[in-house]
Amino acid sequence: MTHFYRPSEGHRLPHDPFNAIVAPRPIGWIATVDAHGGRNLAPYSFFNALNYRPPLVGFSSNGWKHTVANCEATGEFTWNLVSRAQAEQMNATSTTAEVDEFDTAGIVTAPSIEVGAPRVAASPVSFECRVTQIIDLRTSAGGPSGSWFTVGEVVGVHLEESVLVDGVFDTVAADPVLRGGGPTAYFGIDRAQRFDMRRPD
Repeated sequence: MTHFYRPSEGHRLPHDPFNAIVAPRPIGWIATVDAHGGRNLAPYSFFNALNYRPPLVGFSSNGWKHTVANCEATGEFTWNLVSRAQAEQMNATSTTAEVDEFDTAGIVTAPSIEVGAPRVAASPVSFECRVTQIIDLRTSAGGPSGSWFTVGEVVGVHLEESVLVDGVFDTVAADPVLRGGGPTAYFGIDRAQRFDMRRPD
């Protein structure tokens, strides 16, 4: 037996399983400034790496929110890795209130080098990004989805020494928080879950 549904007709389940199935996902903790220097920090669960060279990352916003508007206005953003120690602060920045999320969540900033948007100082990894595209996502019928996908080229990378082991990035040491499904599920990474494979030549 399988549970089949057409998303356009509803899933008939207590919670939409789509984002639980495509999971866990890295969190796009995106920092921007507006045209007047006002700061914004928001988490996006639809985020990932898109390309190796040049390095591209992207996040999808359900609605034209401050982050997308700021990206359009300035052409810049930073991505900040959410470690377990910052999970509660990250959650606090998901507010829709008209506030400076850095101040509201008690987050200390660090300056970027290549872009004007600030970084989360305590984040073990930050990417400085320049916007390459803001894509109005469409349905299969060509209509608007109400979401926008922002792509940025990574032009600067900040790595804490603690996440480098013999010069190799250690994912477990960074202790990233990953988004699962349902209204509350998050996951971490455990070293016991690691296994290694090499791709065939």
